[in-house]
Amino acid sequence: MAEPEFTATGVRIGKRLRQLTRAGQVRIEDGRLQLLTSYGSEIDSAPVQAVRASKPWFAHEDRALADVNGTRYTLTLNEHDPAPGKPGPPSARRFIEAVRKAAGRGG
Repeated sequence: MAEPEFTATGVRIGKRLRQLTRAGQVRIEDGRLQLLTSYGSEIDSAPVQAVRASKPWFAHEDRALADVNGTRYTLTLNEHDPAPGKPGPPSARRFIEAVRKAAGRGG
């Protein structure tokens, strides 16, 4: 199996005002975006070409939005990428770039 194009753990995933998980996972692998709980159960997934990732204008630097199958999820990652060798989720900016690159929309 190929290495994932993007993986983030320890991600807070929410839908509207409801928090779905505090330590979830976001993966882009084989042209597909997956949102997973901390236990590895799938919250939602879709082909990366059908996913819209963006930065909300009203939120902190650590937030990203992902529209998956018509549902908008709020992802709380990090403001900055963790130092080399340190654990923690990558930045929201890096997630958005990974979605655009995997979908072939530049980045």
